[in-house]
Amino acid sequence: MAARVTKINALEPQMQALSDDALRAKTEDFKQRLAKGATLDDLMEEAFAVVREAARRTLGQRHYDVQLVGGMVLHTGGIAEMRTGEGKTLVATAPVYLNALAGKGVHVITVNDYLAQRDAEWMGQIYRFLGLSVGTIVHGLSQGQRQAAYNSDITYGTNNEFGFDYLRDNLVYDVSEMVQRGHNFAIVDEVDSILIDEARTPLIISGPTEDRSEFYKIIDALIKELIQDTATYDFDEKQRQVILTEEGAEKIEEILQAAGHLAEDTTGLYDAANVSVVHHVNQALRANVLYTRDKDYIVRAGEVILIDEFTGRMMHGRRLSEGLHQAIEAKEAAVIQPENQTLASVTIQNYFRLYSKLSGMTGTAATEAQEFGDIYKMDVMEIPTNRPVARIDDDDEVYRTFAEKNEAILKQIAYCYAHGQPILVGTVSIEKSEQLSELLKSYAWEVPVKKLKREHWALAARARQVDLEAAQKAKQELLALGESAFETSVAKGKGIPHNVLNARYHEQEAGIVADAGVPGAVTIATNMAGRGTDIQLGGNVDMKLAKWRDEQRGLGIEVTPDEAKARKAEIEAEIKDLKEEALAAGGLYVLGTERHESRRIDNQLRGRTGRQGDPGRSKFFLSCEDDLLRIFAGERLDGIMRTFGVQEGEAITHKWLNSAIATAQKRVEQRNYEIRKNLLKYDDVVNDQRKAVFEQRQEFMEAADLSEIIGEFRRDTISDFVERHLPPKAFAEQWDVDGLEEHVRNYLGLDLPIRDWAAEEGIANEEIEQRIVQAAEARVAEREAQVGDHMRTVEKSFLLQMVDLQWREHLMHLDHLRNVIGLRGYGQRDPLNEYKTEAFSLFEKLLVDLRQNVTRWLMTVEFQFEEPPPPPTGQMFEVHLDPLTGENAADMGALPDGLPADQRAGLPVSALPAGWEDTGRNSPCPCGSGKKFKHCHGALV
Repeated sequence: MAARVTKINALEPQMQALSDDALRAKTEDFKQRLAKGATLDDLMEEAFAVVREAARRTLGQRHYDVQLVGGMVLHTGGIAEMRTGEGKTLVATAPVYLNALAGKGVHVITVNDYLAQRDAEWMGQIYRFLGLSVGTIVHGLSQGQRQAAYNSDITYGTNNEFGFDYLRDNLVYDVSEMVQRGHNFAIVDEVDSILIDEARTPLIISGPTEDRSEFYKIIDALIKELIQDTATYDFDEKQRQVILTEEGAEKIEEILQAAGHLAEDTTGLYDAANVSVVHHVNQALRANVLYTRDKDYIVRAGEVILIDEFTGRMMHGRRLSEGLHQAIEAKEAAVIQPENQTLASVTIQNYFRLYSKLSGMTGTAATEAQEFGDIYKMDVMEIPTNRPVARIDDDDEVYRTFAEKNEAILKQIAYCYAHGQPILVGTVSIEKSEQLSELLKSYAWEVPVKKLKREHWALAARARQVDLEAAQKAKQELLALGESAFETSVAKGKGIPHNVLNARYHEQEAGIVADAGVPGAVTIATNMAGRGTDIQLGGNVDMKLAKWRDEQRGLGIEVTPDEAKARKAEIEAEIKDLKEEALAAGGLYVLGTERHESRRIDNQLRGRTGRQGDPGRSKFFLSCEDDLLRIFAGERLDGIMRTFGVQEGEAITHKWLNSAIATAQKRVEQRNYEIRKNLLKYDDVVNDQRKAVFEQRQEFMEAADLSEIIGEFRRDTISDFVERHLPPKAFAEQWDVDGLEEHVRNYLGLDLPIRDWAAEEGIANEEIEQRIVQAAEARVAEREAQVGDHMRTVEKSFLLQMVDLQWREHLMHLDHLRNVIGLRGYGQRDPLNEYKTEAFSLFEKLLVDLRQNVTRWLMTVEFQFEEPPPPPTGQMFEVHLDPLTGENAADMGALPDGLPADQRAGLPVSALPAGWEDTGRNSPCPCGSGKKFKHCHGALV
């Protein structure tokens, strides 16, 4: 790769000499060379050089050599691990541009809509300058907007949006309504967050079921009463599981029996007839014991909103499935939304494995290198930093109790605040961040301060230089000054000003992060993964300028370009001074108040300091009462501290202790990997079936005439019936003629004299089958004459509806099978092998049912011509399981107009008036009704 970087650097003078138009013309030149047989690898050095020059002209940023290396890793389908602040967003532009030249589309996956829009606009300047189109996929776009975005050369969006669009494309009834155009190349930003953390749970599209809100409230009240006695349930905190004890089961059974909630004539709570009640009881128990307000979710405006464990963000619209979210709503006395039923699903792993080439970038991937290799076939490569890392990572300090730890944390925050050193305090939950905030508001502090005098800042800056000789000389000068280089005093006060960054203050996120590097700033953050905004020492010029523009706009003042330029220069001068002050104080200090169960999340927090060679420091403060230590080593660690006589307020610090904590985290990570791997093993069983159904469905949609396929279905169905009732090797006396007549009547709508045929001398079952086929073909001809030209539309419509209906039921059966298959292990049988066998049998049944039901519909349904019904009101919802628990989390945003519903397909109302045939399905109807065309004269009934 070093040789290729050298070649790219050699091309730089040549690219700088080109005019804007000449540089832009390189794009067309590359495309022509590709058309003549050149490969993307052949063009890589020159294309990277073009992108570097375009970035310099549009953004004022030039790719570092290490960023070019990162781009090469992405182009080859690997994972580039780059530290925070190394410019991953810019790194992606070179491989994105190169691969977009092939004209097959490039997808850039981000962790949230904000980053998708920001990066598309920001980096889009480079692509548009070079003549490529850029689209963005975010929640709430119309179908037409999505199609336009996917047809762009480069498309930005979140993993959920891409995945749900794939599922929705396999639910539409017309090829023109599909939005995606294939899966060529994808770059996943924060690849560990998306392909690891969120991959524990599949993407699901679901529809609502019946409303049982009152029953949830009743069960919740009973469970709240029951769990007052802790002997009624067992809580396994390590596995996050809770179950009723024998005593608890007996008590709840008595209560339910007395209240009349159990089915009549049943033997008890666990009778088969009460399975639904047991499910509600278990979900209510989990909601009340496992889920904690302000940690796992918050309640805002009467709505229960889940919190993402890894990013601390609110997951608007996400819902836990299988009645768990409804149980939490009942617990919090919120409005209870109806449950949902699965219509289509795919795992994150299997969706991203659809791409011909997949790559990713993040600051923390090495800890999961094995998983990336095993599941995605991607190798992790650590990219060196542009400048040497100057951050100091201190050993963890471990205290016996929360109170002792909090006192140490408060002292450290006060020390940084008094010295003018910005500090970022990382917490693991909203609850912890708000507790710390309350302590800071009332904390009385007194700190000895020793600060470097301003006149010596330049000397300190030289001491941090990469040039070792200059740095050594500056250090010697500082040492010679001794104490005279510092100002010493004692600072004291009550309360410390600070900002809180968590899901409650989501709206102020960008502003809080932008100011987190200002000297003396104290920022409390609930997880810092995927924030998308670097903490820059001294502040962020663009954010401050945008804030000033908003203030001027609020005063009704229109800012001219010259005024904006002058104000930007002032802000840059202010930030330069502030940055020097922050650097003199030691750079950003990162303080972790607890270890996360994943080392990656801790590393992401640490990575916020020491960007681009800046100095910085990080330390974690722990206690034996923290969740991770308490669950895995709390009692043993507490015993060791007592043995060594650790006094109150004292901490123990040792590298061995760091190793022990890392080992505990590895155990949790390994367990989570097993969860993901296990999920994938079971989904792989379904994945081949999913591909077969979706590909066949696509062929059905694209075909203009399905009569031949329908005919095969009909003949196969008749053959199945004859073989079942008139077995080939059976005597005529053993034939089930009555059964065959009934099936022919019900599925073909024919009353045939099969009994008379069977009584004929020497007749064979093949001849009877042939007579039934002839009668069926005659009936088909009659019905086609009755329906006319619309018959092909009817056939396609019925077939697609039946595929969806059968697949939906198949998924439901597989869900039920998956929930109980583990019990086969008690019989010394492998649950996975049992699942494979059962799933294959269910799939064979799906194919048979599909043939028979399509035949029955088309042979027996009576067609009527009438006004179309009103559009269906039932919505469908997007579901993504919650990574914290492995439970379903659903996005309750309704799917875009034009998606299928049971009422959707059927027969056009009548021949359309001249000129109406080309009307778009989502366009206003030409009749002037005000409805969309598909809901009016273009509707199907």
